[in-house]
Amino acid sequence: MNVKNVIAAELSIKPEQVDVVLNLFSEGATVPFIARYRKEKTGELDEEQLREIEDRFNYLTILEERKETVLKSIDEQGKLTDELKEKIINAAILREVEDLYLPYKPKRKTRGTIAKAKGLEPLALFILENPKFDGDFNEILESYMDAEKGVESGAAALLGAKDIIAEMINETAEVRQAVREFLLETASIVSQKSDTKKENIAPNTKDVYEVYHDFSVALAKIKPYQTLAVNRGEREKYLKVVLSFDKPEVLLIIFEKFFEYEESNFQEILDEIVDDSFMRLIFPSIEREVRNQLTEDADLHAVEIFASNMRQLLLVSPISNKIIMGIDPGFVSGSKVAVIDSTGKYIEGTTMYPHPPQKRMAEGKKIVAQLVRKHNVDLIAIGNGTASRETEIMIAELIKEENLGCHYLIVSEAGASVYSASPVAKLEFPDLEASQRGNISIARRVLDPLAELVKIDPKSIGVGLYQHDVDQKLLNKKLDDVVISCVNYVGVDLNTASGSLLTYVSGLNKRIANSIVRHREKEGRFKIREELMKVAGVGEKLFEQAAGFLKIPNGENPLDNTFIHPESYSATEELLKICSVSISEIKTKGNLIDLFVKQKGAGNIANQIGVGEPTLDDILLNLKKPGRDPREEMPAPILRSDVLKISDLQKGMKLKGTVRNIVDFGAFVDIGVKHDALLHISQIANKYIKHPIEVLNVADIIDVTILEIDENKGRISITMKGGDL
Repeated sequence: MNVKNVIAAELSIKPEQVDVVLNLFSEGATVPFIARYRKEKTGELDEEQLREIEDRFNYLTILEERKETVLKSIDEQGKLTDELKEKIINAAILREVEDLYLPYKPKRKTRGTIAKAKGLEPLALFILENPKFDGDFNEILESYMDAEKGVESGAAALLGAKDIIAEMINETAEVRQAVREFLLETASIVSQKSDTKKENIAPNTKDVYEVYHDFSVALAKIKPYQTLAVNRGEREKYLKVVLSFDKPEVLLIIFEKFFEYEESNFQEILDEIVDDSFMRLIFPSIEREVRNQLTEDADLHAVEIFASNMRQLLLVSPISNKIIMGIDPGFVSGSKVAVIDSTGKYIEGTTMYPHPPQKRMAEGKKIVAQLVRKHNVDLIAIGNGTASRETEIMIAELIKEENLGCHYLIVSEAGASVYSASPVAKLEFPDLEASQRGNISIARRVLDPLAELVKIDPKSIGVGLYQHDVDQKLLNKKLDDVVISCVNYVGVDLNTASGSLLTYVSGLNKRIANSIVRHREKEGRFKIREELMKVAGVGEKLFEQAAGFLKIPNGENPLDNTFIHPESYSATEELLKICSVSISEIKTKGNLIDLFVKQKGAGNIANQIGVGEPTLDDILLNLKKPGRDPREEMPAPILRSDVLKISDLQKGMKLKGTVRNIVDFGAFVDIGVKHDALLHISQIANKYIKHPIEVLNVADIIDVTILEIDENKGRISITMKGGDL
């Protein structure tokens, strides 16, 4: 197999592109670096394509190595035929290779191997090779009796022969593949309430798996979230799960695939063998495979949705240059309050007890009002956990009563407690208790969501579904890729970024990131990108990978505050010279440079300054918008000054909402009341969509209309559809 050609065909790109990408990877180049700064070499492949190339290359390499091992093993046994060799070489997936290897794989002791050791293999072959035999079969069976070998009777000889044939059927790749395909295409997964429900479940506790107590769906139609729910229910012993299928049809398929004839004088014996082979050997194995495949597919789907939600959350537009108060609400332990300045620096914090059991509301309002006036707070960020609604009402009342002139917004506090107790938080705020750090995180999530959320385990951020049930290795890699992609997409301020944020920059790791922070603390702010080379551990290769993503606002060289790579500075300076623009004028004359290039022809200018057209396009984009933060194009969070109760809602009322989470069956939307409203997939668009993610992203600001309200259960249904309700 030519791995590069296979990958090129799968991704509809040229083999030369695959070759270039793999060479760049082997040289230590990162995905963000290749995607942004090696466009001419790769033919402008994006990050997703680059990661697909990497993943497929790794898989196909493992596949080829496994083929070599299998071929060598079979050859050493003297059983490698040209036909078998060709089948193994042409196998496209590991499972095909393992199916072909199964008859030759070293085995533990089985009923079949025991029968062979008793000398019964010739009897098994006789039954298979003589379908028209009409002689005295009992006489043949008795000829295999051997007391020393443990074959005490003709019946025992037949039983051993049947075991041998059953294993032969099980080890036939074509049989296993046919059964696998049949089950995947026609079987149903059935779940019922388990008789062995967990003993430690408290009485009268709602069974969250009730919907799966009498559940049946075709394997081909089961939704990913249903697979994960059924798996969890089975694992927690709430559910009993089986596959339902047409057994006679399966047995017929096996017979047709294994036997070269339609009927035999040993038909009754063969029917018993096929049934035994299927029920004892084939089905348990294939059932595991089918269930595993369903789970793998569901895992991949859930991870992709989680990653998409995570990306949108990380790229939420920052509310910069604001003094922000963060409140981590609570009842018994009080509500923690913190104020940060416009750079995220912690200024002051305290604890108030406005809610039960203390009920010191007047004192709580006084504390907030004093802090708002003392520090000129522009915005109050309220965590959405325990006592969030009560705190929101208090703040809305206070803004009106004291005419404070600030706004508030509700912020997801998912992961704040994880951050509070983390080594990162202890390092940032060694003099504060863990309970006083979460409120700072809540405030910083508004000021710069990306910079703050990278400090938290992505699984704790709460924008997925069944994230603790899926393949954790797969999930961690995918989420790590998302964080890396987002950090490098936005870029990092070299002089203010935390070690946590710097860790995700192309080419950097935790050790180098901490070295940069220590260098900055010792030597002061970086004035130009080249000073990065003075940091311990930073060499030319690392500088090449990282420099373009590390920005220096208000530095000595304006180009250091762009995504223009230092390797392109000379070309950029040549471009400025051609356009008669000084480097200090790029903020005001970027559009004129772009117009000049269009008039002269991009190809001509690119040749003149010695770069490719994709690089020229990137240079022009950065000259037009130096210091640009791509998150500015994202919708800004909804700021509120008044509170809305569920009792205020009416059917048909139109509101704006913020998408908090996207799942397979719809989205949960914050419309400003205590409970998020459910936007079912059927209510997202006036056309059929397969998944909400086709239309929505986490943090989108959308216009919705109230469909139904169940005040007792706190349930709200909404729609995005137009027209009469």
